[in-house]
Amino acid sequence: MSADLAYSILRQLGREKRSDDRLSITGSGDPIFVTPWRIGQAGSAALGAVGLAISDLWRLKTGMPQSVSVDTHAAAASLRSNTYVLRNGEKPVSWDPLTGHYPTRDGRHMFIHTNHPHHRAGALRIAGAKDDTREALAEAVAQWEGLAIEEAIAEGGCVGGLTRSREEWNAHPHGIAISKLPLIDIVKIGEAPARPLPQGDRPLSGVRAFDLTRVLAGPTSGRVLAENGADVLHVAAPHLPYQSELLMDTGHGKRCAWIDLLTPAGVETMKVLLREADIFTQGYRPGTLAGRGFSPEQVAALKPGIVCVSLCAYGHEGPWASRRGFDSIVQNVTGLAATQGSLDKPRNMPVQALDYIAGYLGALGAMVALARRVEQGGSWLVRVSLVQVAHWLANLGTVDATKGVAELPDGDLLPLLTESVGPLGRLRHLKPVVQLGTTPAYFARPAEPLGSSSAQWSS
Repeated sequence: MSADLAYSILRQLGREKRSDDRLSITGSGDPIFVTPWRIGQAGSAALGAVGLAISDLWRLKTGMPQSVSVDTHAAAASLRSNTYVLRNGEKPVSWDPLTGHYPTRDGRHMFIHTNHPHHRAGALRIAGAKDDTREALAEAVAQWEGLAIEEAIAEGGCVGGLTRSREEWNAHPHGIAISKLPLIDIVKIGEAPARPLPQGDRPLSGVRAFDLTRVLAGPTSGRVLAENGADVLHVAAPHLPYQSELLMDTGHGKRCAWIDLLTPAGVETMKVLLREADIFTQGYRPGTLAGRGFSPEQVAALKPGIVCVSLCAYGHEGPWASRRGFDSIVQNVTGLAATQGSLDKPRNMPVQALDYIAGYLGALGAMVALARRVEQGGSWLVRVSLVQVAHWLANLGTVDATKGVAELPDGDLLPLLTESVGPLGRLRHLKPVVQLGTTPAYFARPAEPLGSSSAQWSS
């Protein structure tokens, strides 16, 4: 069933099943964890599609495909992989204590995200909290109508969302707009001659990926590219907030550099790097980078033949396209959290499926577009959003959540883990999930702090 779903994802990108494909998805089905949503099926299907895209690139290099296998339990665990990270034996702290659900005056629930300092300060100010505490924020939110505070938070440039039922979301103007979009799409944005993949002993050897993303979805996409041989340069700016503990999950195999786009020198550095890049992945709202000269079309003019990947919260169409959001917010507005719990007691899923699956799809789209560049030429734009993943996941239907487990038993979990030692210390983390028959995935370098490397390509 998951294998069929993997092929349905690939068909959206014009890739049909081949006679020499060797895809195996093993392990028991959903529920795996305590959630009614089919996260095991969804995760293994997305990763199965990723594996086939890797096999296709290897076929283009060598003329030979390779076998692909995905374990459903490993795929499900990967949708919460940041929770398995230990640094020197201790679990990093990643959630601000103010983040969570807050009842409103009209009996609804507002989920407010405060993990970035400016979002925390903004939420407290907009709500009218008298103090910087969860109790004060709850008291303030309780004075608001739900729709009113949702709109005020959005208008104030902060992040939150009202918990809705699936029915309410499906009738919402943005829900209607998203229902018309595919899970993932690739569009041609420029002309360029066909060009072969770089030489090397891994599927993405010699491929340069510029990773301008934060939090989970975008960095996960870059991690998938890195584990298959790409030279991934993860770029951040010193003045922007970043949950650096997430690098212990998503930073493996990458180098991390500073570039400040508020300065002319930073803009020029980025242009120089993009002229030598194969993939440009960005995780900002649609249109955000255009004013800096880095819209997909502008980047394709800089480097004909580049693959641009856009990952965002709410998609590129509809009234909320420019709204800020994270996995936890999108779970609430789309009805996933109400189904996980109830409208009276909403609960987020025990996994961040939207983030991680969007990341896998971003990597998938990048690799499918690279294959198109080999065969057809052109510059390409891949578009993925958290809300499109939510729509797709919801359409897979539900199962009896009570048959799931809070955590995988050690016998299942421990074989999925590995350790690496580097600038961030001794890290325990998940291994790559997709198993490849000829070119096993691995991380060529340990994760490193932001700004550790120079802003240049290593090869």
